[in-house]
Amino acid sequence: METNIIKGKECAEKVLQNLSDKISALPTEETPILAVIMVGDNEASQIYVRNKQKAAAKIGMGCEVMEFSSSIGENALLEVIDELNSNHHINGIIVQLPLPSHIDTLKVLSRIRSSKDVDGFGPYNSGLLSYNSEQAVISATPKGIMHLLLSTGIELKGKNAVVIGRSNIVGKPIAMLLTNHNCTVTLAHSKTTNLPDIIKTSDIVVAACGRAKMIKGDWLKEGAVVIDVGINRIDGKLCGDVDYDSAIGKASYITPVPGGVGPMTIAMLLSNTFEAFIRQQSEPECSCGKSGCHCHH
Repeated sequence: METNIIKGKECAEKVLQNLSDKISALPTEETPILAVIMVGDNEASQIYVRNKQKAAAKIGMGCEVMEFSSSIGENALLEVIDELNSNHHINGIIVQLPLPSHIDTLKVLSRIRSSKDVDGFGPYNSGLLSYNSEQAVISATPKGIMHLLLSTGIELKGKNAVVIGRSNIVGKPIAMLLTNHNCTVTLAHSKTTNLPDIIKTSDIVVAACGRAKMIKGDWLKEGAVVIDVGINRIDGKLCGDVDYDSAIGKASYITPVPGGVGPMTIAMLLSNTFEAFIRQQSEPECSCGKSGCHCHH
């Protein structure tokens, strides 16, 4: 079977070009602005944040990075978020994860006003996603995955899908999105005992388990669509959670690593920020004074 490569980089460039055109058409005094909070000096986080800054600058979007020591207290971090919530010039707020262990991640994410939660990690937007609400802000990686799946033109309705990995950032939300698109979804994880058997019956495989080349080509159903979210290193080279070489010829579509899901994540984050900017232009600011208020979404 011929395997088609889903070129995430090209898809992302189209999304970013479209955003750039829309931003260029705005009045000169209006610029969408994303605020990024980074705690500590995690090297991977620093790389991700730099990539977000570069992409934002490329399309004319503002990106303000606020860096704090890993020793910052939880209350001090919440106060920073409160200030950003009330700043009319800030349209989107993200907190780069992971946070230090002494900080309650859920408490911090819950503090971000839902209309500015462009990562979609807060419980309010996660709840809207579970209701299949059009108002939900969908987190960037799952939103990018769906964009790539839909770009293939395949019919999702009725397909068997397996998601390997149950994180709040990727696994759970993509499982909900696939369910909302009428797939029959299995959410597998480290405790799943018959993973190869499940994968062999799956039309769509989303690998997000963080284990290099774990999923072998002979596990795949002939013609399966494979989305590889993994970013791992072997001997200094990037690779995914799928053994790419053995999947070629078995899968009908597959995303490469690098150049697949990764570029789409940043594009979707900036897309969410632009959408938040547009909504906020037409919605009045809430006057109740409560941080993280959901009176206006």
